Amino acid sequence: MNDSSTPDDLRLRWPGPAETWTEAAPLGNGRLGAMVFGGVGAARFQINDSTVWSGTPEGPARALEAVRAGGAGPERLAEIRTAVTAGDHRRAESLLMSFEGDYSQEFLPFADLTMGLESMGLEDDVSEAPGTFLGRTLNLDSGVVEEHIAFGARTVRRRSWISRPAGALCIEVTADSGGDSSGVVGKTLGMTLDLTSPLRELDREQDHSGLVIGVAVPEDGAPLHEPDVPEPLRYGAGSTPDGPTTGGYDPYAALAVRVDTDGEVSAEGGRWSARGMTRALITVASSTSAAAHWSRTGAKSRTEHRAEAAESAELALATGPARLLKEHQDDLRTLLASSALRIGPRRAGTFDVADDILSGADDALTATVMFQLGRYLLASSSRPGAGPPANLQGIWNEELHPAWSSNYTLNINTEMNYWLAETTGLAECALPLFDLLDRIAVNGTDVARELYDARGWVAHHNSDMWGWSLPVGAGHGNPSWAIWMMGGTWLTQHLWDHYDFTRDTGFLRERAWPLLAGQAAFCLDWLVEGEDGFLDTLPATSPENLFFSEAGTPESLTHSTTMDTALIRALFERCLAAAAILGIDDPLRAEIRAALPRLRTPAIAGGGWLQEWADDLTEVDPDHRHMSQMVTVFPLDQIDPVTTPELATAAVKLLERRGPGAMGWSWAWKIALRGRLGDGDTARDLFLEAVRPLSYDESAHAPVDGSQWGGLLPNLFSTHPPFQIDGNYGFTAALAELVLQSHGDTLRLLPALPTAWREGTATGLRCRGGLEADLSWQDGQLSTVTVRRIAGEPADPVRIRHRDGETTLRLAIGEATTLDAALRPAC
Repeated sequence: MNDSSTPDDLRLRWPGPAETWTEAAPLGNGRLGAMVFGGVGAARFQINDSTVWSGTPEGPARALEAVRAGGAGPERLAEIRTAVTAGDHRRAESLLMSFEGDYSQEFLPFADLTMGLESMGLEDDVSEAPGTFLGRTLNLDSGVVEEHIAFGARTVRRRSWISRPAGALCIEVTADSGGDSSGVVGKTLGMTLDLTSPLRELDREQDHSGLVIGVAVPEDGAPLHEPDVPEPLRYGAGSTPDGPTTGGYDPYAALAVRVDTDGEVSAEGGRWSARGMTRALITVASSTSAAAHWSRTGAKSRTEHRAEAAESAELALATGPARLLKEHQDDLRTLLASSALRIGPRRAGTFDVADDILSGADDALTATVMFQLGRYLLASSSRPGAGPPANLQGIWNEELHPAWSSNYTLNINTEMNYWLAETTGLAECALPLFDLLDRIAVNGTDVARELYDARGWVAHHNSDMWGWSLPVGAGHGNPSWAIWMMGGTWLTQHLWDHYDFTRDTGFLRERAWPLLAGQAAFCLDWLVEGEDGFLDTLPATSPENLFFSEAGTPESLTHSTTMDTALIRALFERCLAAAAILGIDDPLRAEIRAALPRLRTPAIAGGGWLQEWADDLTEVDPDHRHMSQMVTVFPLDQIDPVTTPELATAAVKLLERRGPGAMGWSWAWKIALRGRLGDGDTARDLFLEAVRPLSYDESAHAPVDGSQWGGLLPNLFSTHPPFQIDGNYGFTAALAELVLQSHGDTLRLLPALPTAWREGTATGLRCRGGLEADLSWQDGQLSTVTVRRIAGEPADPVRIRHRDGETTLRLAIGEATTLDAALRPAC
């Protein structure tokens, strides 16, 4: 396949090369990520590997040891509970901070490949006039960046992609003959390649075939919010060219570049170059100690890592550009084609990012682009067997100290990354999240036992690729964000969703049930009986908000926040359902049945909004960016306008109280919530706010109080600010929620379609129960809907609702039915 585009593709265009990282175009295959800057004399490819994190596998266990040595444990927990119940906030906080480990680790940048292109004179091989950059595009259907450069009459095309089948970054450079049929003039292209790393370089190899570097990865990386750590990036004693001084894990990573060209090659002074060429294929591959640990393939020596990276790059090179591109497209294009959404009349074509998308002139087109961009980014950053799941920046980061360590933040952000996976046909992209859950559960089992004398496993506010499970905060983090015991409880919702959409009972039995049961066991032991007979979480926080105590002081610790009890209720119900489906007779079932009716139910505050805590407390920040109690609405579906109208009204009032924008992820959640509550026009208003260009310094870290709102960067990355990818993923999930919902046992068609989005089509959207739907609308009215069963039980009824109409179908696996606007069979 010579062409990477089709007439139906959606392409983003930038007329010039990127001047900053946030103007570059992202590529990825789940393991390798690259930000493509483009350009002529110094085109940068900033490279990440999803396994290049600071830290070591032993880090979580050592941190737990240190916390226990500091006095944290079940005995101190009892003191904390007594203090919280007595309203002694200072004592409770002081004691609870001793449960805080230092911090989870950082996702780090790996390397930079810099390419220079020039047109060489025929006689003396000196550079002629510099080339003219003609623009670059990112194809959101094929995952290919294409650039064109003019050298006089000659044109050079550079195409870049990261192949999952080949496991390599691939860059193809081709030059035409400039109109000279002999081809001699065309053979005057020169190219240089340079490979560097912001990490500690330990070794370098170069020859005519390319370049290889080996780097040490820090054993510890402190986040930006811990500025007093004396050595923010700490390399181990064995991080020298001579190798590790002791046995055990060796934090090492290798990156190899291999080149095939028809030019004359030289390799000296650390730089690779060619002259007199018309074509080149460059492949880049990696091998890391962390990847071997993640995949459990066994430790390798540094020599073996360099050899493995080189071999992977060489195998890709030998495949050739045409086959590399075809295999890449067969993989990625097929996955991305599983679902699509077009709002308005345009979906295919090439659109200038600044003029067509960020201008705000056509918000229907912007919505169409943002839907596909989120899917493209998830498919590029989270693939089964590739490595850890998408983090706060997906797999793209150039900072040695990224915001919030670019880690896994479990009180909303990691979950939001994966809201779109099941609904938009990317279920396989969620599998790396479950791999991380396996690792968190191993460490979390020790934490649950040692700190809380509880069965099962626990996760808190943060995690990393090593499966960090402890609280963070280094003994001084405010409990409002550092202490939250429900991280694992929320993550297990994704296990159930994966089953509910795919109806894969093998997955439910083998992967989901052990994690669900382990988390349920922890929650059963974490709950304590309150004075009124209800079961409470104690202590409890509502991320990341504070309330005013009776003394007027801002506080975080109380009992049974609405979010805590909602998450536990959902977990318990999923466990009972899973056990029934699988025919499992587990003693946990009896414990869960006894506990469920003793959980507190959502309450309405005196002001009429959905209450955040068990008691009617006053928020310190009424328009806080977090809407933790609203987890009951989306994604848990415990409150909706049909079955719980009074609580749904209170939820709407809470959204009005919280106000409009703040951060990208917060906007995305608010859009999804408005969609779930049937308010499409307000959802569109929020979307229009969220997709405005960021209006101030993109490198600035805005205060978390929401006083500075986020927006989109020049490459359409969403911001907290700074860049945080959960907004991009969340927008896709929220847009899907506006046109199709499958909560409960009913498919709701166009449940929150904004009035202004008069026409559109959706194909391949997935629904709970093993269903898939295509629908179209015109003039704001449903035209047709096709529902097909791709899995599940044919005897199960399929209920479909549109406005006041409702019908029920039964579909065999593979069977599809098309209905008209009145939900009658279409002729």
